[in-house]
Amino acid sequence: QVQLVESGGGLVQAGGSLRLSCAASGRTFSDSFMAWFRQAPGKEREFVARISWSAGNTYYSDSVKGRFTISRDNAKNTVLLQMNSLKPEDTAVYYCAASRNYLASTFAYWGQGTQVTVSS
Repeated sequence: QVQLVESGGGLVQAGGSLRLSCAASGRTFSDSFMAWFRQAPGKEREFVARISWSAGNTYYSDSVKGRFTISRDNAKNTVLLQMNSLKPEDTAVYYCAASRNYLASTFAYWGQGTQVTVSS
């Protein structure tokens, strides 16, 4: 059974930092994209960042580029999201997701989410 378990969310002041973790288990993700999405109250879920598990190639949304960094720890089967220079508009539930493979057009596996709240 595939499991993605997020942790690291919390309350932080604007300009602060948080690091989110996503522990992945239940299958091999060597040919998967791992990603972070977020959903703010009253808004649709939006893409934040993506990384290819094997090569480590990354891609970011314009709203977080230069402030957030996605990475993975192969030994621990964990994906990280380092969030710096946080803004109140970054407040959302953050979700970890994984694709079945590099050819998949959607993300098949999702975590339960972790709340990030940025106060002004």
